[in-house]
Amino acid sequence: MIPEKPAAFTTAEDILKVASGFHSARVILTAHELGVFGALDVKPLESAGVAAALGADPRATDRLLNALCALGLVEKRDGLFSNSETASRHLVPGKPGFLSGLSHTAQLWESWSTLTEAVKRGACVPRPHVNDRGDNWLSSFIAAMHWRARQHAKVLAPLVPVPENGRVLDVGGGSGAYAAEFARRGKNVTAVVFDLPNVLSLTRGYLEKEGAADRVSTHAGDYLKDPFPTGFHAVLLSAIIHSNSPAENRLIFAKCAASLVSGGVLAVQDFIMAPSRTAPVFGTFFALNMLVGTEAGDTYTEAEVAEWMGEAGLEAQPLTDTGVGTGLITGVKP
Repeated sequence: MIPEKPAAFTTAEDILKVASGFHSARVILTAHELGVFGALDVKPLESAGVAAALGADPRATDRLLNALCALGLVEKRDGLFSNSETASRHLVPGKPGFLSGLSHTAQLWESWSTLTEAVKRGACVPRPHVNDRGDNWLSSFIAAMHWRARQHAKVLAPLVPVPENGRVLDVGGGSGAYAAEFARRGKNVTAVVFDLPNVLSLTRGYLEKEGAADRVSTHAGDYLKDPFPTGFHAVLLSAIIHSNSPAENRLIFAKCAASLVSGGVLAVQDFIMAPSRTAPVFGTFFALNMLVGTEAGDTYTEAEVAEWMGEAGLEAQPLTDTGVGTGLITGVKP
């Protein structure tokens, strides 16, 4: 877990503890990928029974289960293994509290393993475009974004002014969680999710589950190549600018401004960095996540975002701390 403040390193042991933190992470991710927690949620099992259910080696499975016991996620009594209460609540697929983003976290393991080479290159190690990474990668990514967005949307929506009968455009809106929240919260507010065609096939499923399909529609396109629909009172860029270069963000901001009616608002939510770029702590790590995972992505400062808004003809407002680890900067179209 990334700390909220810089770690205090005073001894060699402190350094080693952080450096070896991947041990625990890899145990959890492997157990998730294999389906350990789902198998254990049926009934307590011996390690051989778990191995048979997973199609895995019995001895290796036993050692993995023992490590999970050491982490407190699995319990062992009389040779039988079962989920802890926390594991049963958050690690079993299909349950309300399931951490659906773990599959995406497991995928990030691969890209973060290239960090040394990426720092030497100054760019990510070549990898397939998002549209070429397969349905499993995309569905895991959208599921991870949805899990977080559902929580953040309730905080963000009240911070962005949308009038009665207003229209909201959610650019790169993924699952549509933010668009659905704006439509739910506002009076006669409707929203449009703009995203890639293969993403929107997933979006519509999420909107049906959220009961928002009648108020939120979709519009297919690539935000770097295609025009945006127009006539909106608010345009949302949530977790978008970090995937792009400054030049690409300038292009996107100009297109967002063109989509707004007079008095409309562009709302940018992201990991906004302090001028020193050493805070917030999560943002420093996320900048590296963009280094290993995108061609030109980064985390940006308030001054950079305000500059792009000004160039797009928008009046940037001061940074707002959302309280959920992100910053919000709005720009008003005169």
